[in-house]
Amino acid sequence: MLAIGSPSSSLFSSSSCNTLLRELQQLWNDIGESEADKDRMLTELEAECLQVYRRKVEEAANAKARLHQSVAAKEAELATLTAALGELNMHSPIQAEKRSASLKQKLASVTPVVEDMRKKKEERIKQLADIRAQIERISGEISEYGHANNGASSNLSLDEEDLSLRKLSEYQTRLRTLQKEKSERLQKVLEYVNEVHSLCGVLGLDFGKTVSEVHPSLQGTAIEQSTNISNCTLEGLEHAILKLKAERKSRIQKVKDIVAALFELWNLMDSSNEERSNFSRITSVLRSSESDITEPGVLSMEIIEQASAEVDRLTTLKASRMKELVMKRRSELEDFCRLAHIVPDTSTSAEKSNALIDSGLVDPSELLANIEAQIVKVKDEAGSRQDIMDRIDRWLAACEEESWLEEYNQDENRYSAGRGAHINLKRAERARVAVSKIPAMVDNLINRTLVWEDEKRALFLYDGVRLVSILDDYKLTRKQKEEEKRRYRDQKKLQDLLLTEKEAMYGSKPSPRKSNSFRKLNGYSANGNGSMTPTPRRNSMGGATPELLTPRSYSGRQNGHFKAMRRLSTAPLNFVAISKEDSMSTYTSICDSELGSPRHL
Repeated sequence: MLAIGSPSSSLFSSSSCNTLLRELQQLWNDIGESEADKDRMLTELEAECLQVYRRKVEEAANAKARLHQSVAAKEAELATLTAALGELNMHSPIQAEKRSASLKQKLASVTPVVEDMRKKKEERIKQLADIRAQIERISGEISEYGHANNGASSNLSLDEEDLSLRKLSEYQTRLRTLQKEKSERLQKVLEYVNEVHSLCGVLGLDFGKTVSEVHPSLQGTAIEQSTNISNCTLEGLEHAILKLKAERKSRIQKVKDIVAALFELWNLMDSSNEERSNFSRITSVLRSSESDITEPGVLSMEIIEQASAEVDRLTTLKASRMKELVMKRRSELEDFCRLAHIVPDTSTSAEKSNALIDSGLVDPSELLANIEAQIVKVKDEAGSRQDIMDRIDRWLAACEEESWLEEYNQDENRYSAGRGAHINLKRAERARVAVSKIPAMVDNLINRTLVWEDEKRALFLYDGVRLVSILDDYKLTRKQKEEEKRRYRDQKKLQDLLLTEKEAMYGSKPSPRKSNSFRKLNGYSANGNGSMTPTPRRNSMGGATPELLTPRSYSGRQNGHFKAMRRLSTAPLNFVAISKEDSMSTYTSICDSELGSPRHL
């Protein structure tokens, strides 16, 4: 028996066969087989082995043939694919492997290459088909739908035998060219459509109807319909834009004329802001350039007709309301002057204006314009006076606190433990701080006023009186008041001294009864919680000293009365102004009367 295979496998098979043969012979010996039977059975065994070997050889030959056929088919398919895809350099590595590799190795190496080439072919076909479809679609959009589709299809017929990168590059180049042209055309169409949309919105026209007249695809109602970008569409849009711009220019001029008339009538009729706000959209046209007017509907025929109707209505009311308007604006002028403490111009007073209008000597429009100019002048002057007016208010508030503090100091029960007493104590403390700042406030106010007068080259008048004169009078009056207080304190000390001497001479006497009338003059009134709350007044110490002259004390007086008030007498009341000798004589008479009375007998 011959063993086929590698030396190691042959040695293993030979050893195995010898072992089995010896075991078989041993079994035959044990059985008692004859030598002839042993030879016969060995011959049959060798024949069976040869038969098995022949069958295996035939199977191997058939497998080799099939493998060879498969490798040839794969190589043929690979050659076709590489030729179609233009990748002929794929053969060189495969040819080198043919010389040294077995059939199975050849098949194993060529099969994945073929599969990869099949995938590349499918991808390449898909790429070319997609690019071809895009080219056909864009060509149709540029040169109107359906006109160039047949030509594009014939020029771009897909040949599966030529799927090379060169072919793909040609398709891509053509597609990029068409895409660029489409993008430029689409951008232009969109710019035109947006401009048409803006113009239609401003003019109040139907945008859909306008663009549909150019091409139905521009309205964008059908999702599946592409925007037409042909030359005919671009020309139609250009024509529509020129037509809309001409209409816009015509309406702008018409609106400007109407708005100018509206402003004139509004100012003349003194229309309210609410009434004007109804036409705020159309009035914006007057201060805008043609390109800046983009608000939707601002130039619509409906808005223009409404404004025109308002002009007609105001024109009708103009004649009947002129006198009323003049009186109203004069009243507003007087209100502005009163708030700013400025004397209004008397040339346009209500009485004079009424008489002029009734006589027909003056046009009411001119008189109204004159009052308007005076209002503007008063507002400007009030703005420049604001800083000084604020300081006047703070000074007047401090004067109010000073008056309250004087009345509070006259209350003998101010330190009582009643309800609300602590509130008055705190206010008195704050009032003392405010009063201590009054001299500096007055000096600073005078300096500020003088600076203002230098800058404006005019006198700062407060209700017709120069503020510096008011402040000087106030300082003089305040100084006189301080002197009166000092004299009163000296006389009080003198009276206390005389009373002490009297007590030393005649013995202790009960203190004189305090007059209840003084409590009534102290400016206090009982509040709800039982405590005494001071009532601020302008006269200090119940009229014991002269009144401090402030702008408020001037504001209600005429100029002639103001001159008289500037010469106010600074003479105090009797109980303050009595001299030392008069006090002594009065005291002597009092003592004599008391000595002669029955009480001392």
